[in-house]
Amino acid sequence: MMKIKVDKRGAMEMSMGTIVVLVLSMSLLILGLVLIKSIFTGAKYNVETMNKKVEGEIGKLFVEDKRMVVYLANQQLDAKGGQEWGVAFGVHNTIRGVAGVSKFKYSVDINSPEDVKRNCQISSKEALSWIRAGRTGDLGITPGDIGTDIIRYSIPEGAPLCLIRYTVDVKDPVNPGALYASINYDVNILP
Repeated sequence: MMKIKVDKRGAMEMSMGTIVVLVLSMSLLILGLVLIKSIFTGAKYNVETMNKKVEGEIGKLFVEDKRMVVYLANQQLDAKGGQEWGVAFGVHNTIRGVAGVSKFKYSVDINSPEDVKRNCQISSKEALSWIRAGRTGDLGITPGDIGTDIIRYSIPEGAPLCLIRYTVDVKDPVNPGALYASINYDVNILP
């Protein structure tokens, strides 16, 4: 019978190499996770900073008697098809004698459906379908404060080049059915 000689050094070198590879892999995994966390933390900070700046700018637009403003130059959004856009607006709670938070319900609609059909050759239903988020909602606002929200649009590629006037209506939280504030803005579809 013949005996086979086993080299124990080779077995030890292989296990050391495996350990080194595992340690390096874990180190790279941890570094990658730390990098991803720092990227998302920075992105979250940037979004929060932008939101605060937009809210600050909306606050500057209010004068004493205004109840609602839209944060757009000349009340107009110039939008291109195939892209997403947002319209920020604010509501100032000027109701006196009501303690706590008042819930203001809002809705967005087409100002003149006939104009949309005549000038844009589309239905108001189609123009309203471009609103991806914020078509309706509510804002809880304490007396004297300003509540803000964003209406998000997703204008389809190949949308007709035209001007559409939208209206945001805010219902009075004290007198249900009564209008608290209303404001118009235009969405101008560009090539």
